[in-house]
Amino acid sequence: MTIIQVAIGVVLDSQQRVLVAKRKAEQHQGGLWEFPGGKVDAGEGFEQALARELEEEVGLTVLGCEPLHSVTHDYGDRTVQLATYLVTEFDGEAQPKEGNPLQWVPVTDLPKLAMPAANQVLIQALLQRLA
Repeated sequence: MTIIQVAIGVVLDSQQRVLVAKRKAEQHQGGLWEFPGGKVDAGEGFEQALARELEEEVGLTVLGCEPLHSVTHDYGDRTVQLATYLVTEFDGEAQPKEGNPLQWVPVTDLPKLAMPAANQVLIQALLQRLA
């Protein structure tokens, strides 16, 4: 089975809130909240993909990021490798450029959100990093 490589941005603002987007109902894991990001294109590195995806999806320009956590998760019908970056330096105002609802959520509220199973370990990594 092919592993889908995905770059994810945990965008953290100065008020300790994280940007999340709601997946469209017809998508894999539809209706769940997720951190913005997307698939890595051929010939592209994870950080390049992250910068491109955040600009395309939510209109943010990444000015600074650092690796947060990587995880490979098997959903049964597909396997994803998530390379997650903590983005604390960015430019622009978050906009739903692809039509997905966006929300800034306090970090402490993340465990209460309905998110894909693979994101649970990312939330724990974020909480530990910020502790």
